Parts: sequence; C-alpha cells; structure tokens
Amino acid sequence: MKDFDDREERVGKLKGLGCARKRVEDARFTQGKGNYVDDVKLPGMLFGDFVRSPYAHARIKSIDATAALELPGVIAVLTAEDLKPLNLHWMPTLAGDKQMVLADGKVLFQGQEVAFVVAEDRYIAADAIELVEVDYEDLPVIVDPFEALTTDVVLREDLDTSEPGAHGPRKHHNHIFLWEEGDKTATEQAIESSEVVAEEMVYYHRTHPCPLETCGCVASMDKVNGKLTLWGTFQAPHVVRTVASLLSGIAEHDIRVISPDIGGGFGNKVGVYPGYVCAIVASIVTGKPVKWIEDRMDNLMATAFARDYWMKGRISATKEGKITGLHCHVTADHGAFDACADPTKFPAGFFHICTGSYDIPVAYVGVDGVYTNKAPGGVAYRCSFRVTEAAYFIERMIEVLAIELNMDAAELRRINFIRADQFPYHSALGWEYDSGDYHTAWDKALAAVDYEGLRKEQAERVEAFKRGETRTLLGIGLTHFTEIVGAGPVKNCDILGMGMFDSCEIRIHPTGSATARLGTISQGQGHATTFGQILASEIGISSDNITIEEGDTDTAPYGLGTYGSRSTPVAGAAAAMAGRKIRAKAQMIAAYLLEVHDGDLEWDIDRFVVKGAPDRFKTMTEIAYAAYNQAIPGLEPGLEAVSYYDPPNMTYPFGAYICVMEIDVDTGEHKIRQFYALDDCGTRINPMVIEGQVHGGLTEALAIAMGQEIAYDDLGNCKTGTLMDFFLPTAVETPHYTTDHTETPSPHHPIGAKGVGESPNVGGVPAFSNAVHDAFRAFGLRQSHMPHDHWRVWKIAHDLGLHG
Repeated sequence: MKDFDDREERVGKLKGLGCARKRVEDARFTQGKGNYVDDVKLPGMLFGDFVRSPYAHARIKSIDATAALELPGVIAVLTAEDLKPLNLHWMPTLAGDKQMVLADGKVLFQGQEVAFVVAEDRYIAADAIELVEVDYEDLPVIVDPFEALTTDVVLREDLDTSEPGAHGPRKHHNHIFLWEEGDKTATEQAIESSEVVAEEMVYYHRTHPCPLETCGCVASMDKVNGKLTLWGTFQAPHVVRTVASLLSGIAEHDIRVISPDIGGGFGNKVGVYPGYVCAIVASIVTGKPVKWIEDRMDNLMATAFARDYWMKGRISATKEGKITGLHCHVTADHGAFDACADPTKFPAGFFHICTGSYDIPVAYVGVDGVYTNKAPGGVAYRCSFRVTEAAYFIERMIEVLAIELNMDAAELRRINFIRADQFPYHSALGWEYDSGDYHTAWDKALAAVDYEGLRKEQAERVEAFKRGETRTLLGIGLTHFTEIVGAGPVKNCDILGMGMFDSCEIRIHPTGSATARLGTISQGQGHATTFGQILASEIGISSDNITIEEGDTDTAPYGLGTYGSRSTPVAGAAAAMAGRKIRAKAQMIAAYLLEVHDGDLEWDIDRFVVKGAPDRFKTMTEIAYAAYNQAIPGLEPGLEAVSYYDPPNMTYPFGAYICVMEIDVDTGEHKIRQFYALDDCGTRINPMVIEGQVHGGLTEALAIAMGQEIAYDDLGNCKTGTLMDFFLPTAVETPHYTTDHTETPSPHHPIGAKGVGESPNVGGVPAFSNAVHDAFRAFGLRQSHMPHDHWRVWKIAHDLGLHG
C-alpha cells in the first residue's frame, strides 16, 4: 500500500498527461503583463500606415504625395514605383500565385494597399494618408464568382491567360485552377444507377477570423552589422523568416523573427501581408525601426478572409438509406489573388475529407478557384485547410438525403458510419483514417440529450403551432464530423517547398529542471502548459520545472508553426520523441550509476528502477546531475536532445454534436436550449485546456452560423467592415455548452493524441445550421444559406407562409 501511495504521490507531483493543470501562461495575462507586438517600443521608432483604395476595381491614373510629405513628421511615402527597383512591388503568395505589395497600375479590391506612409508618430501617419491624392478610373466590378467565369472583364491583367497556373491549365482569364480528386466516372455511374438521389447547392459564406489582436509588425534593420530583426503576429515565424530572406535578399542567418504573445490567430496570421514587406523596406531605407499595426477596419476589409465556397452536391443511396456515391463541385471565390495558406499540392486544402464519417464507396470532388474583386486570403479559420467547409457540406447533404428518403437523420448517419473494425480506413478520396469508434460516440450523444424524447417534443410543437397555441418551433441540429489535422507528412504537405514537419529541442539542466524549445507558437492554445505535461510524462521531471520557449527563430529549432490543429499531432509528437531520446541516454547513465546493464532497468514515472529490486533506483534529478559532473564511459557529458518529427500520417479526431434550438417565427430570434459536444481527440493531455478550447471554438461556430459574414454590394463595397456590422458574440449571446468525450488514441502518434483546438468550429457550424433547418423541416424547408441571422430566419418563415 505504501508503494502504491508513493506512486500516486509521484504521479501527482509530475503533473503530466491527463492532469487538469492550470494554464501557466494565465498569470501574466490576467495581470496585464503580456508582451504583444504593439508593446514593442524601440528608440527612434517610426510608424507606417496605408493609403487604401475606396474602389474594388479601378485603374490608378496618378498618385500625388506632395501634401502628405509637407506635413511635419512625415518621413516618406512609398508607392509601387518606389518598390520596383527593389523588385518588391509584387510578392509570392503561399499558394503559388503572386500578389501586389502596393497597387501596381490598378486596384483589385476595396481596401487594397496603394501607398505606405512613414511618419514619426502613428497619428501623424494617420493624418498623412488622408493627404495623399490618388486619381482613380472606375472599372467594372465582379463580386460573383460565377459571373467571373463568363465575363469579358479581365481582373488579373498581369497574368498570361495562355499559360497554365500553379495547378494546371486555366479555362478562363479569371480562372485560377481546377483541382480534382476521386473517380469521376465511377461516381457518376453510381449516382445515375441509384434508387435515390439528392441534389443541393450548399454555400458556406465568406467570413473572417477577426482575432482580438490585429496583424502588425516591427522591423528593425541594423545597418552596422547587417542584421534584420522582425517582431510580428506570426503563426509561422520560421516560414516568415524564409519568405523575408527570399524577398529582401538578406541572408536568412542575418534575419531574426520574433513572435511574442499573440492575441488570437485562428489562421489569420499565417500568411505574409504587404504591411510586413513595407515595414521592412522602410526600415532598410530609413535605418530606423518601423512599426505597422492594423486597425480593425483594415483587418476586416483587407486581411485574409475565410470560406466563400459554393458547393454543388449530389448524393445517392439505396431506398434503405445506404449511401452509394457522392459528387461535389465547388466554385471557390479566392478574391483578387490566390493567397490561400494551403499545402502546395492541395490548392483546395483538405476539402477531400468531404466524405466525412461515412463509408462511401465512390466519390469525386472538383474545385474551381476563381478571381473576383474581393480581398484575397482563404485562411483556415480555426480549421485544417478547408475541413470546415467539407464538414459543413457533407453534414448538410446528409440532412438533405434524409429528407429525400423520409428517414430520421440520426439513423441515416448510424447505418452509414465507418465501423470500428474498418480502421485504418481508406476513403474514396484518398485519405487513410487512423482510428475511430463512431457508433459508440453517436449512441452516447443521442442518449445524453434524450434524442427520442426531443423528437416527440418536436412533433408535438409542430402540432401546437398549427393549432395556433405557440409561435416557436424546435430544431434539433445533428452533426457527426471527422476532421483531418496534423499537417503533416513531408511526403504530401509543404508550404513554399518547406516540408511540414516540426521540432523540439530539450536541455536538461544539472539541477533537474528543463528548457524545451519548439518550432510552434501559441496564440492562446496553452502550449506552455500542455507541452510541459507531455514532457513531464516522458522524462520524469515535473511540468512545473519545465520551461517552454517558442517564437524566436534565433533560439527555436526550425518548425512550420501553429495552425490547422498541428501543434499536438506534430510538435507534440516531436516533444515526445525528443523526450524519449533524453530518457534513452538517462537510462545508460542510470545503469552506470547503479552498476547494472541498462537492460536491467525499467522506467517508473520519474526514475529508473532495477528490475526485481525496487529499492535500487536513480531519479531523473539524480541522473541529470550526474550527466554534468561524472565521466561516464562511452557517453558525452550533458543531457540534451533534439527531434524533427515528420508524421507518418495525419490524425483524425472526430465528434458528435447536438444543438437544440427554439426559434420564434415572428421575429426570427433563436434560443439555444441545449448544446451537447462530444469530442474524441485521442489521448487527452489536459481536460481543462480541452474544455476551454471547445468552448471557444463553439462560440466562433455560433457566430459564423448565426450572423457573422463579410458581405459585399455589387460595387465591391465591404458592408461589414466594422464591429457594428460584423457579429461577435458576447456573454449575452453565448449559450451554455455541455462537453463530453470518448477516447480513441491514434495508433501512429507517439502518445496517441490527435488534436482538438479546431474541432468545435468544424463540428459546431453544421450543428447550429442544421438546427435552424430542422426547425422548419416539417413545413417544407430543404435548404437555406448561412448565416442564419434574425432577418434571414424571419424570411424563411415568411416564405413558408408561417406568418399568415
């Protein structure tokens, strides 16, 4: 019993995997001691601001900066003409396209950067941009991607339409690529020969991550030693360093990129923006540090958007509901430039996970990328490269098929789930799902909400509505999603030619504490907490004694950054593997100290114990001290390790979400009565951090489904460029969430973890949306487009004749 109690005590002190450890980062954040980009203040620092286009499509006839330059405190006004001698007026995008840094000849979207004003004070810079006179000539505006493929209006005059794009032939001057996966012929044959076919156009509207902290940077060029230091809101600091080197010509070892604390990323801060390039150029030219910080309107209007996918689907099944085929064609609005942050080989990201959780024998997906007069981007807004669009598509198509079959949507899902004994499962579109137990999760979710009781109540509510006894309807939003995260294997994932591995370097200090440096960067995910827990379980040192460092390219090993839920699946695996290298050397040191063969030792929480003699052991603290003060034959002094981890496969977390919503048909207002979210992210590192991630992701999903939108009028004016018009939920609108889990470890991940940070956004959006659709299903509604704000929901009721 004593030994058991001792083990329990040691496990508790370790605070490793599974411990609901409080986030160590929060102490400084709650006291206002965070260190963000705008906190960086350097001697002689200048400030930059952009002159932005009020037009969505116009030719620039002239730019007159005379009045601005006469304003006291203005140092310079940069235009494309100033950048041309440096060949910096255009820059490559992560998607293989090129993008204007400053408008070259014409503008292609409202808010596009036209000139960069550098001044001694940010308020002077703000005044000066109003004094720059730009003469524009209006051009026809195209904001409809379908019109873009038929119009004579050429948006990208810099491109030769006779030459192929980055991903093959272009079929129109406003066409970017056609990307295809699956067997098109077999899929069409299966659908044509099926007993039941459902067709629908599913639109996932353009939205925006809108992080609390907007994008920004501070560039400081030291001309004496030729070193450039760049602080910024970068989700992938090493990639930014590589891009900065390619653009500036400065050797990469002379560039230091630092990502300090970041106030939310959500994919918005993966790419390289003109502000970064202009700040670097301005610092090189002036010899002084230059800071650029977006305001909120700039962020919403011009920084990378998300979604904007028109998805035409066809799904077929037998009369009994067994799915036989899935066909999807996407028209993807990429805006003025193809600036999506997707792996090079996948111009539509991982959209081909659109078969979801279902055993679909044949499938085909084709995606047409299209230029329009909107802001560029296409970021993975809290999702792994278009997975959210894919999950929304298949979960809406399942609902439409259920209507076509007159079948309960929960049962339709159940009979089509991939079975547990089918894993590893090879999907019709090329992915190998690692593990899962969908039926168990689904049954647990349905039982938790009393699904049968809810359906009975819903039917009674419909009858009461028809009798005029109530004006509210009940909707039950079902979703079972499978995500693909952990980009990724170098064999099929890269950005700008850099394979998407990640890294961890560990240094054990003589007194038994440790420092670990990783190639990721936290934007609120709690890396300093959870990575410490992974290492604690691997190396037997309390997570309280492990310091996690990220975000400084001069100290951290090269990594591909944090986005797409890749931190735990890739960097977390790198940490575990580096920890095992530490433990392997520690075992040899312990064997020497205990005068036994290393094979005679076994690992026990925080120490190596001689097999069969538990009283003979060496703790990691003792081993660490010996590593630095004893000459051990055959071993170098010290206790350090580094691991660059290239995962053999992605990981596939999944979840079962159910939203119970009441809708007032006369006002369009909704009330979330219950939201149940079951997630399976494999091995759970910190239950409290997981719950926080799920709550945050679900609230973002609520915003997207129920009102958040980047909308344009026919002239390309952004109608939602302020927080007066762009919906961000507060505590008032946010419902209570009930979280739950199952645990199906990934068989190929060192600790079995899959990732969870983006799952609630992926699964939450279709759950909220399906609840709206389900509320009106009894009255004939089949499909409506998000966002489901009060006006649109009222309009649904009106069009169905429910206001009479």
